Amino acid sequence: MINTIIFDLGAVLIDWNPHYMYRTIFDDEQEMKNFLASVCTSDWNEEQDAGRSLQEGTEILVTQFPEHETNIRAFYGRWEEMLGEPFHGTVDILRRLKAGNQYKIYALTNWSAETFPVALQRYDFLSWFDGIVVSGAEKMRKPAPEFYQILLDRYQVNPQEALFIDDNYRNVLAAEKAGIKTIHFTSSEQLEKELAELHVL
Repeated sequence: MINTIIFDLGAVLIDWNPHYMYRTIFDDEQEMKNFLASVCTSDWNEEQDAGRSLQEGTEILVTQFPEHETNIRAFYGRWEEMLGEPFHGTVDILRRLKAGNQYKIYALTNWSAETFPVALQRYDFLSWFDGIVVSGAEKMRKPAPEFYQILLDRYQVNPQEALFIDDNYRNVLAAEKAGIKTIHFTSSEQLEKELAELHVL
């Protein structure tokens, strides 16, 4: 029986996308995409999510790509401009789950400890969680098994009684290996349907 629900945040509840900010810098869409694919890459950003400081991460890239210094520094200098609207359908599901008072609800997120306070100020629904485990603060990130274990241990969660929701299939597989039931998120409509099938919603 499920008594605990664990949400990912980015791309599930919060629309974060570097394109929002970099479209104000680049006139050419393909040039912007090339920059994000080869300079400020997802792998590089994930190192900050895993605890590396924003300053260190930035300086590493500036040393490697001095010709892109201004655009590299914009990544965290203007990071807040990458935050979009919440995914209202998922927020509504979260609201209903919280209102039913049947479940403990947590978040397990890959997020820099330095930028997460910005999100906390912007999105009031983040205060609805019974606890949030932030990768940058723990110096490790999904899909490391130890990161999931931090949440299970800290909040005394039985993995067999928990449900994990994430858009990244890599992270879903890691949760399954930890013995947690999962939903691979693709849309709020799909999430609502699968929660209903599990008699959670």
